[in-house]
Amino acid sequence: MTAPSRIARRATARAGLARAGLARGGLARAGLAGVGLAGVAALVAACGSAAGSSGAAQPTVTVTATPTAAASTAPAAAPAAASTVAGVPACPTRSLQVKLGVTQGAAGSVYTALDFVNISNVTCTLYGYPGVSLAGGKPVTQIGVAAVEDHASARELVTLAPQAVANALLRIVEAGNYPASKCGPVTAHYLQIFPPNQTTPTYLADAAQACAKAVPLLTIGPVRPGSGSSS
Repeated sequence: MTAPSRIARRATARAGLARAGLARGGLARAGLAGVGLAGVAALVAACGSAAGSSGAAQPTVTVTATPTAAASTAPAAAPAAASTVAGVPACPTRSLQVKLGVTQGAAGSVYTALDFVNISNVTCTLYGYPGVSLAGGKPVTQIGVAAVEDHASARELVTLAPQAVANALLRIVEAGNYPASKCGPVTAHYLQIFPPNQTTPTYLADAAQACAKAVPLLTIGPVRPGSGSSS
């Protein structure tokens, strides 16, 4: 075989090997591309599946609604205020310190704030009107008639934390405004006070002229939050 023939055959063989290498490289790249596309497809599918399962797994919140009454042209009456708060007891007399707040005179009358301080370590409530009367003697007894409730202000539920204060406004008409024959004047030395919804009284020293007969000298308002000294 001549030298040129051998050279030609070697060139042909190299060309074939080069083509084969290129073919294998192409297949490899195609394989990598296929893997990449397959991975992306799997990731997209997984995300879609996760989103679907996440939506399905959201917890359901159940809300119980109170049916609303049909609208009416007439205004609805306001519901009566509750006299207690769930789990919070009414203030017993023993848990309260009662003291006189601000006192102011008016024509023929004296206005005095009665302060109720919660001296216990338990929160309690007051609602409505204290029972108030003048008292005196030994033993101490009520003189005349008890205070009349003043309904000019609405009752409200007052929650008293320890050391918190509520007050009620007391009006005392001067006994001298009435003839002695109608009044039966006598000196009282105490205010007898029943906290709202309680049957045990407390007493405050307070000398005043009272009527032994059935003359309404006292008027009491409902308890409200705060001290009478700041109201």
